[in-house]
Amino acid sequence: MNVHKIAVIAGDGIGPEVIEEGVKVLNEVARLDGGFRFEFTHFPWGCEYYKETGRMMAPDGIEQLSKFDAVFLGAVGSPGVPDHISLWDLLLVIRKSFDQYINLRPVKLLSGAPCPLKDVKAEDVDMVFVRENTEGEYAGSGSWLFRDKPNEVVIQDGVFSRKGCERVIRYAYELAKAQNKTLTSISKANALNYSMVFWDQIFEEVGKDYPEVKTYSYLVDAASMFMIKDPKRFEVVVTSNLFGDILTDLGAAIAGGMGLAAGANLNPERTFPSMFEPIHGSAPDIAGQGKANPLATVWSASQMLDFFGYTTWGKKLIDCIEEVLCDKRVLTPDLGGSATTKEVGDEIIRKIRES
Repeated sequence: MNVHKIAVIAGDGIGPEVIEEGVKVLNEVARLDGGFRFEFTHFPWGCEYYKETGRMMAPDGIEQLSKFDAVFLGAVGSPGVPDHISLWDLLLVIRKSFDQYINLRPVKLLSGAPCPLKDVKAEDVDMVFVRENTEGEYAGSGSWLFRDKPNEVVIQDGVFSRKGCERVIRYAYELAKAQNKTLTSISKANALNYSMVFWDQIFEEVGKDYPEVKTYSYLVDAASMFMIKDPKRFEVVVTSNLFGDILTDLGAAIAGGMGLAAGANLNPERTFPSMFEPIHGSAPDIAGQGKANPLATVWSASQMLDFFGYTTWGKKLIDCIEEVLCDKRVLTPDLGGSATTKEVGDEIIRKIRES
């Protein structure tokens, strides 16, 4: 029997509530399959840990996590802890330390999910974003000069390496080729005359190895407009760290809301653990009330199953999410229902058993 060791960082706000349902679902899948199981180890890291210790994670946190096959993350962020600390001292340090250079975010309008766009069918919103995840605008490079002086200056660098751009773009080409889909690159080369010109150049260079893949290139402002006006033109999308972060939140808004937004942080070579997370944030305003939607966490659990090679189970989880959405009987308040987080998780498990 295959045993997958999973580090669980439930984190802050609604994180513990939704991650509990994700763990429950994964355990049920393993029980029904019988050919594998999960070993979950929980870590108390996050903003409350920071308030007690001055750290978002243990000093040897990365060393501890390196012993696991994957990380299951709930959410990070809490009032009283600056966002740049909660992000940079936990989530981003994990992504960078484990070279999780692929951020895979599906933007798919599932059957039964609400969509704010007029006259848009479910099949019109079916894209996957391949976001560069370790450098670019989030490289953390820059300077803060003459702090608190009248001539104060801050410089934020974007770091685009050939290796970093090539590998994420090639991953996207491979994905588009395997799925027989178009590939769209999103940049801003007209204004960012070094980084994005370089990105576009590498996109064209790598594309020579994939003549069978039909490609498009859009400026980020045009792309955001087309995502609203004509979302069906996007299938596989590759873009930089910042643009991918912003556009996938826009994508979540048109594909049912943040409660259905999942993401995988992948180290494709599997040299290090990969990390799976709902991307909706910690939502402290509803924490502890049982109102949090766990479906994004279930979707990220589906991505984890896909990553481990259990693609049939991964698809079954998506099918179960769609059944719950279509039934409309057991939904959390963000989707117009009155069910609790736990009740939705229980309903997913009931659907799994019936499938």
